[in-house]
Amino acid sequence: MRGLDSGRAALDRTFDFRNFWTWLLLGALVGVIAGLGAILFQMALEVTRLFCFQSLVGIDPGHPGGEAPLFSFPIAEAFSPMWLLVLPAIGGLGAGFLTLRFAPEARGHGTDAAIKAYHRQAGVIRWPVPVVKFFATVLSMGTGGSGGREGPIAQIGAGAGSLLATRLGLSARYRRWLLAAGLGAGVGAIFRAPLAGALFAGEVLYSDPEVETEVILPAAVASIVAYAVFAAKYGYGHMFTDVTGTGFSNPLELGPYVVLAVVVAAGAALYIRVFYGMDGFFRRLRVSDWIKPVVGGFATGAVGLVLHLLVSDHRVLDVMSTGYGVLQDVVDGGPPVGIGVLLLVAVGKILTTSLTIGSGGSAGVFGPSMVIGGTLGAAVGQVLHSWMPGIVQHPANYAIVGMAGFFAAAANTPLSTIIMVSEMTGNYELLVPAVWVCALAFLVGRRWSIYRSQVPSKVFSPAHFAEYAMEIMGRVRVSEVYKKTRRFACVTPDMTLGDAMRATAETRQRVFPVLGADGRLAGAFHLAELMHALHSEPSASQDRRVRDLMHSAEVRVRMSDPVAQAHRLMTSRAVDELIVTDDRDPGVVVGILAGSDVLLAYNRRLALVESEAGLPVPPEGTDGALFEAGPEPDAGTEDDGRPGPRGCSAREYRIRPMSIAQEVSHGARRVPEGRGVLREARVVPAAALRGRPPRRRGADRGADPEARTSNEVRVCDQQRRSCLHLPQFHQPWNDLH
Repeated sequence: MRGLDSGRAALDRTFDFRNFWTWLLLGALVGVIAGLGAILFQMALEVTRLFCFQSLVGIDPGHPGGEAPLFSFPIAEAFSPMWLLVLPAIGGLGAGFLTLRFAPEARGHGTDAAIKAYHRQAGVIRWPVPVVKFFATVLSMGTGGSGGREGPIAQIGAGAGSLLATRLGLSARYRRWLLAAGLGAGVGAIFRAPLAGALFAGEVLYSDPEVETEVILPAAVASIVAYAVFAAKYGYGHMFTDVTGTGFSNPLELGPYVVLAVVVAAGAALYIRVFYGMDGFFRRLRVSDWIKPVVGGFATGAVGLVLHLLVSDHRVLDVMSTGYGVLQDVVDGGPPVGIGVLLLVAVGKILTTSLTIGSGGSAGVFGPSMVIGGTLGAAVGQVLHSWMPGIVQHPANYAIVGMAGFFAAAANTPLSTIIMVSEMTGNYELLVPAVWVCALAFLVGRRWSIYRSQVPSKVFSPAHFAEYAMEIMGRVRVSEVYKKTRRFACVTPDMTLGDAMRATAETRQRVFPVLGADGRLAGAFHLAELMHALHSEPSASQDRRVRDLMHSAEVRVRMSDPVAQAHRLMTSRAVDELIVTDDRDPGVVVGILAGSDVLLAYNRRLALVESEAGLPVPPEGTDGALFEAGPEPDAGTEDDGRPGPRGCSAREYRIRPMSIAQEVSHGARRVPEGRGVLREARVVPAAALRGRPPRRRGADRGADPEARTSNEVRVCDQQRRSCLHLPQFHQPWNDLH
């Protein structure tokens, strides 16, 4: 028995079996859930889509070669333009009802919501979100709304990982890992690209060329298992089959590929601009939020109908729903697709995707990116082939590389996109031009991203606040941080402990300098030490002196010391205050540095760095502590005619919890929105209300003027259904801590 125990101990010292079994089991469980979710989602979408297009519209929608339909419906005798218009509107109505009623977070494209949950919500995704996302996306895309499958399945997988971690009581760090693992598993399964899914989970979180390496291995386990589960039903082949073309063998072709990189980068910029422009348009549209997806769905059908009337080729209808049929025809050398049709599909797909998702529908953005990039690439390839047939011999190659380059520019994910397109097509011979085009397109388009919840790097992520807090501070000195106006109390060595207690009773100070007869620093003590002495010895208040309690001033810093050094001293001494002394004379006390000073300085420094990086910064009046906000509307902006309850005005800020606030205070300051937690609030800082009340209409115009100058902040949800009055909600960090 002793030998068995020693052998087991030796194995434990040599191998990390605990982590091995933990992440094998957790990753496999997340992978199984994501794989089964992908199967159910694919089947539900396929049934809805085929029924709508075959039985009602009267056309047979295309599909990738590796996804032969499992179901079929009788095709209507004649093409029905009416159903083409009405079906997306019906789907938009159903999706809008589900999201607004049960989970507002499920609207839009799900990958961005998962990224936001990773960075700013400690990896928490409410359990109704994946369920609502499932049905809302089936309704949106199955009836003709344009979008991709990766958004909903990524949110389903991420939600499964988050829920599993929460149920098991895992830490926020491990919950984030499982969220990312579920995200990668969903993408790896639905596109049958397990390696790309794992890399995508780590790369999509950041807009700079940085990868969250700690999630790669859990995501790899989950992605492989999810792929195996999904492929057991749909086959282990590639998504696109019979891919023609050859690899890279002519260095002169690098020049034409530069042209392709510029074109797809410009296309990605247009895509993002139209996408968020349409999103802003629908947010400003003065109709019910339930009606907006109906309007977007009807407009999507109208775009498809107009293109079908302009061009007799039915493949232009791939601007609706998934749209992969035209890509299969391009890459397998099937029926030729003209340049005009390719460009119409590319531009139309940008418009229909923006209409579907921007109006409040539910779908992903990766799938449309593949269609847009592939059709743009094929068009560029055909043009260049006509100009230089000796160099550009296979235009289909440009479609494959264009898919990768477009999404690399749109989402700032060059590495995973290269692998994903290669796994989707089974063509690994184009890695060299794919890397070339993705790198150039990423460099051109790194200032924008379709995923607005991305942060530039780990330094900006709340998930890594403890690791990078001092890096953000840079070379900031104590003299720039400590509050010079803060009053502090000093005591002398000859004071009794009772006198010292009375002298310090009127202050929140916790570390007290002891000054000698010459007024110079002789030592220090902590409030806890004073309290302990008084409670342990009842006679100590008169019998003991401060000199008996004080110790050498080990809790002091000079004004020129770096804040990082002060932070390390606070941590090592387990104190939250330090004595600040003069540089020229370390015996002269000039102030007290509190931990809240360091936090506030970090927050301000982070706001400065984010503004330099082009990210939103806190508005004046929030003390840079709690929120990131968009720009303030112009002065005198009229209300939108639908004043929110309790006087919410148009002069509001769209905000997200700031990174430092997420870990410390956001959990305690959740704002209810119907059945869930407010996903994106609007805030009126008190400073913006005082002396400059917004103009109102109707009954709101006669509101109590005192209410406008009160020191409160109004928080409203996006649908303006409810507001919450939070007195002193924008208080600075030194009041919060």
